[in-house]
Amino acid sequence: MFENLLVAFHTLGCKLNFSETSALIRQFENKKFQITSFDSFADVYVINTCSVTENADKECHKLVRKVMRQNPHAYVIITGCYAQLKPTEIQQISGVDLVLGAKEKFHLFDYIQDFHKRDYGHSFVGGLEDLNEFKPSFSSDERTRAFLKVQDGCDYPCTYCTIPLARGKSRSPYIQQVIEQAQRIIDKGHHEIVLTGVNVGDFHNDKKETFFDLLQELEKLSMKRIRISSIEPNLLTDEIIEFVAHSKVFMPHFHIPLQSGSSKILRLMKRRYKKELYEQRVQKIKDLLPHACIGVDVIVGFPNETDEDFQETYQFLHELPISYLHVFSYSSRENTLAAKMDNQVSNEIKNLRSKILRNLSEKKKHQFAADFLNLEKEILLENKIQNGMRMGHTDNYLKVWIPLDESEGFIKVKLAQHIGSDEFLGEVIHNGNIMENKLLNFI
Repeated sequence: MFENLLVAFHTLGCKLNFSETSALIRQFENKKFQITSFDSFADVYVINTCSVTENADKECHKLVRKVMRQNPHAYVIITGCYAQLKPTEIQQISGVDLVLGAKEKFHLFDYIQDFHKRDYGHSFVGGLEDLNEFKPSFSSDERTRAFLKVQDGCDYPCTYCTIPLARGKSRSPYIQQVIEQAQRIIDKGHHEIVLTGVNVGDFHNDKKETFFDLLQELEKLSMKRIRISSIEPNLLTDEIIEFVAHSKVFMPHFHIPLQSGSSKILRLMKRRYKKELYEQRVQKIKDLLPHACIGVDVIVGFPNETDEDFQETYQFLHELPISYLHVFSYSSRENTLAAKMDNQVSNEIKNLRSKILRNLSEKKKHQFAADFLNLEKEILLENKIQNGMRMGHTDNYLKVWIPLDESEGFIKVKLAQHIGSDEFLGEVIHNGNIMENKLLNFI
């Protein structure tokens, strides 16, 4: 019935969204659709949205205008967090045919009779009380790495965040269900799994299974590399850090949201830890895994953040042995406590503070990477190609470029030249010998 129809997908936001888009793609493949690029002509376009920031909302509008230029008769479906939060607003975007909420997107074909263009958009979005089921998914865009969803929703009341409103309460599958999904990934030939979710450390179910229990079971699989995408500092226990330190499967790479180094701002955000705990977690990692990569999320310009508060954050981050920062400017979101707070920070100040922290991030990347110059490391080759070079990542997530060849999987390299930030030019080691490389043209 649909064999000759082309469908294209676009994902906004987090790795969790990417894993769920892959689940949507498989729905269309099962209906015999032909998958095509989002930049090309298609009969159906599916946009899986984010709503963490105002920019994500605006990007959805922009993408709808784009696909209408590519095919004015295309059937346009919007789903994801923005769709769950603002279905009526999305319905009014010219060109949108169908809006599906967080639960409804996994039953997409139950809401479509045909793919003929409509005069106006229809919406099917349930309430938060309906978001009580865990839907498994994983992304598999290439053969290198797969993002495996192990948790959904969030019970944390952070004053700036709409995710609990968009995804509902925290919920997780049974460990055996995760293992079955992971085995499917292994059978497809992937070399690395990244565990993803809204709040992965909060993995729990009615069997009383915990995130630590899950890690122990995943360790038994025949997968060479597993990473934890991001984990809250209060849930990153000493037990988990010690487990990773002794594991040959879990990578020495942690991404730990901080959001602010100011004690005052952390209280206003209603984060579930103090900066002293965060510092303890980082120090524990570095004591056991000196070579571990540690990434940090931080928000600038939260309401009531003074110059002194920002300086407290800067100094805290400057002194921590971290590897990189993901810097976000605070974005006011409807129906959050932070949006109603006094002393909102101007965009000009937020932009300045973001620039300062991004500069600090570059310095941290460079300092972290410099310690590995001339060392031998194993990298997992990826399909990222540039100027006749191909990129791979080390276990601690350094980027290494080597001359393009047909190799797949893992290869051993010498980190021969530090080319700025967290990137290297690598020399391939074969049978203990360094292969002759011509690297100069890449720089």
